[in-house]
Amino acid sequence: MSTLSTLIHITEQIMFYVQSNVLVLVKFIPLYLIYELPLFLIITFGIIKWTKEKTRINNTKLFYLPKVSCVITCYAEGDAVKETIQSLVEQTYPGKIEIIAVIDGAVQNNHTYHVAKECKQLFTRKNREIVLLPKWQRGGRVSTLNAGLSYAKGEIIVNVDADTSFDNDMMANLVRLFEDPNVPAVGGALRVRNVNKTLWTRMQAIEYLISMQGGKTGLAQCNLINNISGAFGAFRRDFLKQIGGWDTHTAEDLDLTVRIKQYFKRYPNLKIPYATASIAHTDAPQSFKELVLQRLRWDGDLLFLYLRKHWPAFSPKLLGWKNFLFTLFYGYLQNVMLPFVIFVYFVGVAIIYPWQFSLALIFVIYALYLLTIGYFYLLVLVSVSERPKQDFTLFLWLPLYPIYAFIMRLVCCFALVNEVFRRSHEESSMAPWWVLKRGQKF
Repeated sequence: MSTLSTLIHITEQIMFYVQSNVLVLVKFIPLYLIYELPLFLIITFGIIKWTKEKTRINNTKLFYLPKVSCVITCYAEGDAVKETIQSLVEQTYPGKIEIIAVIDGAVQNNHTYHVAKECKQLFTRKNREIVLLPKWQRGGRVSTLNAGLSYAKGEIIVNVDADTSFDNDMMANLVRLFEDPNVPAVGGALRVRNVNKTLWTRMQAIEYLISMQGGKTGLAQCNLINNISGAFGAFRRDFLKQIGGWDTHTAEDLDLTVRIKQYFKRYPNLKIPYATASIAHTDAPQSFKELVLQRLRWDGDLLFLYLRKHWPAFSPKLLGWKNFLFTLFYGYLQNVMLPFVIFVYFVGVAIIYPWQFSLALIFVIYALYLLTIGYFYLLVLVSVSERPKQDFTLFLWLPLYPIYAFIMRLVCCFALVNEVFRRSHEESSMAPWWVLKRGQKF
């Protein structure tokens, strides 16, 4: 039997089981909708609301011009630091910008240090100050951020990675949201800069477009932002110092966001907007190995933060009922429990049912997930994307995204198990072991 004949035969078997077991195959759909539909509605409503307000916001003249301090966390980025500093110097924002390049382990990272030093001489512009802050002994990402915070003179603190560049109107769009005194922090929008390098960068570009630009834009309108990216976020300096700055352990971005939201019940007017129009560009992992290593760190940190460090403070008395319920369902359950549910479900189906039925079920789930992703992709493309022509090129790769998402769920399962048994957050490359050792154990 030829390969083509084999594929036709398998397809016929799958379709036969789909037709014969329609009721069985769609039983999970109501459960899927019960869990996912509220999130769909929240994001859709939020994006529609943001779209209506976008024109008014863009046409409002910016009168609030505070001094802004940009803390660049530098380690081994080398020449990439130059592009980051240059893109900050060339911002159209008329106010003062203090650019603080903090080089962690400047002895080991001599090249990065000298590139940053060269930038100080190379880029000069009115209202722009470049500060070089070398840390001769490596202390990790958190110590780098706190060193920059201790030096910063600006009212607004923007933390950025040294391999990130920005659109020239980023700062103006970002600062605009701090005009409201009830805003302690703002999340910045991230795009994948090396999108066309590999299949994996294309998948991450779709992920960033849907979940970050689209998802966070919608959630922010309901004040439900769950994480301010560590690669690009902004904070009111006084508030940041009030809560103690960044903390020792890994996933410092999620940790800081959780600590900010613990003030929401006491101060119900507090809100965390998302600066959809403030665009940063970052390089995503190009190989599967690099991607897996990144997600092992990210997903392992989720379990540590949610179920160890912040579990005692997980309460509506601190978060308020709205953020408590959202974090419970789309933080704890979705990020920590759901990957295991998906894994056990698929293994159970594969063991109990004939292979034809298993493939038929996978086909139905794939079609449903692709429909969902397609809906969000089109919604973001039409309503949110500032580069619709560029983002439209990702459409051809959309059918592969459900497979990518499933692989990432499996990686997440492994990362969570690894954190449970090996406390993998203590092995992070984001900080040396002696820094993590001195941190509080949870």
